[in-house]
Amino acid sequence: MAQATSQKRLAIAVIDFLEKSLKDGTVSSEDVESIEIAKSCIADSFHVKPDDPAARKDALDDGSLLKIYSAYELLKGKKSTATEASKPSSSTPKPSGPTPTTPEAESFKSQGNAAMQQKDYPKAIDLYTKAVNLSPANPIYLSNRAAAYSASHKHKEAVADAEIAVSADPKYTKAWSRLGLARFVLGDAKGSMEAYQKGIEFEGNGGSEAMKKGFKTAKEKVEKQEKEGSTEEAEEQEDTTSPTRGAGGAGAGGMPDMAGLASMMGGGGAGAGGMPDLSGMMNNPMFASMAQNLMSNPDALQGLMNNPRLRELASSFGGGGGGGGGMPDIGALMSDPSLRDMCVLPKFSFKPIANAA
Repeated sequence: MAQATSQKRLAIAVIDFLEKSLKDGTVSSEDVESIEIAKSCIADSFHVKPDDPAARKDALDDGSLLKIYSAYELLKGKKSTATEASKPSSSTPKPSGPTPTTPEAESFKSQGNAAMQQKDYPKAIDLYTKAVNLSPANPIYLSNRAAAYSASHKHKEAVADAEIAVSADPKYTKAWSRLGLARFVLGDAKGSMEAYQKGIEFEGNGGSEAMKKGFKTAKEKVEKQEKEGSTEEAEEQEDTTSPTRGAGGAGAGGMPDMAGLASMMGGGGAGAGGMPDLSGMMNNPMFASMAQNLMSNPDALQGLMNNPRLRELASSFGGGGGGGGGMPDIGALMSDPSLRDMCVLPKFSFKPIANAA
């Protein structure tokens, strides 16, 4: 039979629970018909065959839904105790022990250990699962299965088992170690560091070498991530506050170097700081047309700036103009026949623009 999904296995487990509830008298004989209808509806809705022995074994594996839920209730009641025990002290109440084990469960655990030594991890997982089904809140069985999951590169499953194990008995330090390893491999370095720290605290005397090494490795990873995050944030801030951002000549954004053009044409303008009178320049239709073409073709500006004719004109206007900064008179400049000849060269095809309404 193909591997069933978790939802299908749960559906079969529910049907099994309903059947056992009829047999043990939990449900009265008057409700038999209702139970049968419920079983049929569940089977049809989830497309399962509860009478198939293989499907039932895959879903329950000698366990039961009631036993699993009983373990959940046990762990739920211990969560507050596990949280309080995260910082051991003489006043911390001693958590109640794990669920009782059985000779059969111990046998499965021993067989699982043997499979681990042979590196037969799937078999080990299967055997530990049988032990867990018989004693669901046993931290040793859960921790051992977590180790088998990690060895099989199923680290999410390892985290789940290890977390239940430390909830059942926070003082079982092997579970903290296996939780730290699985979290680290999944990229949760901070969570890994916290798990190893708890393990060191519960081991006492500064912790074992293995636990301290795991903590050190996780801590170094956290510090590296924090350092890299700070560096990236600083670089982003530098990019957004750089005075040259968005500036430049005919490069970034395709914006031509108008300052270079103004400088070549004689320097400053009518205002302080050498800025030319742009409003006066753009009121001239020919200059406006030329500017429009240059803005749409940044490469043309470089060619224009390198044109010896324009340099000659700029030199001739360098001492006069309408401003104290050496900017030539725009009207006289644009009336010059030489500049008009340049504007109709094949390299620069200027088109007059209509005046604004």
